[in-house]
Amino acid sequence: MLARALTYALVGLEPRRVDVEAFLPAGVPAFTIVGLADRAGQEAKHRVRAGVASARLAWPTERRIVVNLAPAALRKEGSGFDLAIALAVLAASGQIPAERLAGHASLGELGLDGRVRPVPGAIAVADGAGRNGRARVLCAAESAAEAALAGVEAIPVRHLAEAVAYLLGEQDVTPAMAPLASIETELPDLADVRGQERGRRALEIAAAGGHNLLLAGPPGTGKTMLARRLPGILPPLSRSAALEVTRIHSVAGLLPRDRPWLTAPPFRAPHHSASTAAIVGGGAAPRPGEASLAHRGVLLLDELPEFPRPALEALRQPLEDGVVSVVRVGGFALFPAQFQLVGTMNLCPCGARGDSALECACTGQKLAAYREKLSRALLDRFDLVVAMPRPRAAELAAPPGECSPPVRDRVVAARRRLSREPARRTSAASELLDRAVERLPLSGRGRARVARVARTVAALAGAERVEAEHLAEALSYRSPEELRRR
Repeated sequence: MLARALTYALVGLEPRRVDVEAFLPAGVPAFTIVGLADRAGQEAKHRVRAGVASARLAWPTERRIVVNLAPAALRKEGSGFDLAIALAVLAASGQIPAERLAGHASLGELGLDGRVRPVPGAIAVADGAGRNGRARVLCAAESAAEAALAGVEAIPVRHLAEAVAYLLGEQDVTPAMAPLASIETELPDLADVRGQERGRRALEIAAAGGHNLLLAGPPGTGKTMLARRLPGILPPLSRSAALEVTRIHSVAGLLPRDRPWLTAPPFRAPHHSASTAAIVGGGAAPRPGEASLAHRGVLLLDELPEFPRPALEALRQPLEDGVVSVVRVGGFALFPAQFQLVGTMNLCPCGARGDSALECACTGQKLAAYREKLSRALLDRFDLVVAMPRPRAAELAAPPGECSPPVRDRVVAARRRLSREPARRTSAASELLDRAVERLPLSGRGRARVARVARTVAALAGAERVEAEHLAEALSYRSPEELRRR
């Protein structure tokens, strides 16, 4: 009496095949789960037995039950193996056909009343099933639309009894349809920002070229308000990018049930008390951090110097490589992390520096300690750095400025131009860049970033070539003097 059911364990974002083997030999009745399952997996025997009873199915009380989660060396986390364990036991006891079960993958947690509950990572599991030749996935009804995005037939089941009836051919279940679009929430509008024309211009350039942006200035100048309006001028994600983002949020357990497909760039704004693992990912069982949750979108670090320096330094590698590698003794996990970093900060601990109406009371020692929180290497990774002054009374009383939709249209057009062959620099622009490298503290990375920003400025202007004026504007967004002093 041996039967198998197929499911998947997640290692980072990658599904790993798990064969759930149920063996019912003669012996003293007992229920044992082996195969390196965590505590939630070991507790499955209680949920499965109660779920089978609630479904009015026979439990093999006269036999010993041994369930093996193979391969045994792979650590299994979570409760998503419940449905596969229950179906394997029922197949081993002859209550459902083993050959029909073999054509499906299964995913779901069982309640004590037999209900099938959703678990994180349905789209990743469905993708693994499709790659291994299983075109059908039995899963909770709430996860079915998400699983269908992987291109498989997602069979929605709300109860264990419904899954059994389907496998017996007694009940037809219509596969779920992949959602055609996602309902996104309304985003903050740029029209809310008064004044700060230089900051608005930098935000548009950042959106068009995918550049990292740092907004520095006294409190109350609109730094955070402006940064939070960046998602509203970004174009929607392509289908492939949307699937990447959806998969990450699904594995993290953050995918909204009413929005199983995320088509807008994600926006993440963690609190400055977040740990290094929370920012870049990690943990005993590696999980995606904020950097990966912001993949293809924006990561806002408000009050940048207040974040732990190790967390900020850990961002340097994903900012360059677009991926986070989490290494553990038992293996490693890779998480994509191609995001735009937006930071805001005051110019000194008291916040008065840069404000003409106030006098900074910080001592030289305090000012030096504050600046030491941000390394030169991290500051060098910001393509655009803008010092934002306090807006004048006339600017605050002015009518609303340009709203987000026309800005987004210009951003989309510029990205279309940038996707073609990059514009070449004129000789005057090249000479200006060479002089800037000699006179400014520009590293090789800084030089490359200035050149990229200049190409974005030219694309926004609809120019065929990068002129000296475009390069000059790009150079004007290097670190202001207040941030370079040590």
